[in-house]
Amino acid sequence: MEFIEEARQLFGDEVRPEHFTNHEHCCECAEHDATLQNSNPEQLTYDDLRPGWDPLCFINPEGFRYYFPALAKLAIEGSGPTYFVDRLVFHLELDGKNNRRYEAFSPAQRDYVVRLLQHLIELHADEIEQNLDVERLFRTIEIWQGDTVA
Repeated sequence: MEFIEEARQLFGDEVRPEHFTNHEHCCECAEHDATLQNSNPEQLTYDDLRPGWDPLCFINPEGFRYYFPALAKLAIEGSGPTYFVDRLVFHLELDGKNNRRYEAFSPAQRDYVVRLLQHLIELHADEIEQNLDVERLFRTIEIWQGDTVA
């Protein structure tokens, strides 16, 4: 629970963006924006971010920061059919070395991401190994430590 509360404190002052995606780009972007518009970090659920139809793939950096406490909570609490570590890692590594999300986070928020990922390794070690997420997780930690960001 301390990691979830720390996320709320570190990201709690984030301003809710007027839009979370480039909502005028296409119908899909508009639908993803509507999904995120109809929620908040306390309400966002695993089902809102289902694989194959995940609004986080299109979310802007400001929206990603705004929703990060929910993502941390989903990763900490998710297990079995709601395992979320793989999806969190995907969204953290999405841009690779040109990671706009990384650049949008403050140094304290980046440090939190690293500590959260390290905590998830301890918390979900068996599932991380079963899902073959170990290498990606360690690579993402390196990215967020600033070791591989251009």
